[in-house]
Amino acid sequence: MILAKGSVLQDTELTRILGELGEDIIALRSLPPLAPHVVIDACARLLSRLDRGELDELIYRYATPQTLKALEQYRGLLRPENLEYKLTIETGGLLSAGSRPFGCAAAVPLGTLLHITAGNMDGLPAFSVVEGLLTGNINLLKLPSGDSGLSLALLKLLADEEPRLAPYFYVFSIPSSDKRSLQALADLADGIVTWGGDEAIQAMRSMAPAGCKFMEWGHRLSFAYCAGSPENQELEALAGHIIAAGGLLCSSCQVIYLDTASLDAAYAFCRRFLPILERAASIEHQTPGQAAQATLHGYEHFLELTVAESTAQVLRGRGCSVTLCPDQALELSPLHGNVLVKCLPRQELVRALFPQRGRLQTAGLLCPLEEREELSALLARAGVTRVTTAGHMSEPFLGESHDGEYPLRRYLRVVDREAVL
Repeated sequence: MILAKGSVLQDTELTRILGELGEDIIALRSLPPLAPHVVIDACARLLSRLDRGELDELIYRYATPQTLKALEQYRGLLRPENLEYKLTIETGGLLSAGSRPFGCAAAVPLGTLLHITAGNMDGLPAFSVVEGLLTGNINLLKLPSGDSGLSLALLKLLADEEPRLAPYFYVFSIPSSDKRSLQALADLADGIVTWGGDEAIQAMRSMAPAGCKFMEWGHRLSFAYCAGSPENQELEALAGHIIAAGGLLCSSCQVIYLDTASLDAAYAFCRRFLPILERAASIEHQTPGQAAQATLHGYEHFLELTVAESTAQVLRGRGCSVTLCPDQALELSPLHGNVLVKCLPRQELVRALFPQRGRLQTAGLLCPLEEREELSALLARAGVTRVTTAGHMSEPFLGESHDGEYPLRRYLRVVDREAVL
């Protein structure tokens, strides 16, 4: 499906839309830019309808437990006061003209953004477009393969709610194999916003025309760091996160690092943590299929280690597992409630994480309160961009950066104007 100028069209219209798109963009960019308050007011009206239950039928058409949780997490960020705050924090006042010794400077939209989004969170593509709209950009969105349809539905609602927004975004369900169409979109872009793995990023980088700003939100790795003996409440929060996130998000805990060099101490931790993880799995896994999927991933992981004659020790539970590994490498876990545990004394932390320094994102820190500032600073020096409590690793926070950068700032360019006396 295609969403163009607020209308939903069949994919058979793709050639026509692409043929007209360049002229449409030129015509729109000849007009004064979209004002942020138009976007903010439209989001506010849409949220009001959501709060009144008017959109329940549409939402539940695409509902999965992950979808509903993502909507609940992000809806607060779309409230007017929070979008205003986001603009203020991320643009640093650039949207208002400022005097300079030579005259003045002001920020303007980058122009046209091509969003290549990932499919690990329903609704994320729509949120990426909203960020582009806030900065007055025209947005071309390529939906990820297997998209549920939620993003297109939400953006259609936004266009219906505020027709002035309709010309500022186009949504395409183009497969990644359709290089010709993707190249046609890339050729119109002033900036390419790419989410996904290394292969997807490299593919789009090769399509970026000269002078096009390339902004990647690539896959990231996150972990928990545990110093001292955490309270059961902290471990329960971490277990709940591991099961709920399933290892599928950039902020998901893949490895639990322990501030110790003792494998015996690490094994004791695993013995303590496994029943806590089992309880979290029994709560989160609402169907036999979910529990079976988690068990299957854990069993496959166990077989792979057996074939490789690994010295890692797997503690298998119901719908989850904990694997004590002999190395310190940060790597993906077996996913779906199966987590890795490794020893990593704090004095070795920077060295161990150095190979992944450009891919680090969230560290869920479990430690005594008096050590939190010291360990947070150490984790920051190692390369992480978020330090949270154990249970909030995948929670969005108002005013936070995205992988250490502010998206809205990247979607603007500064124009300097010399004063004429």
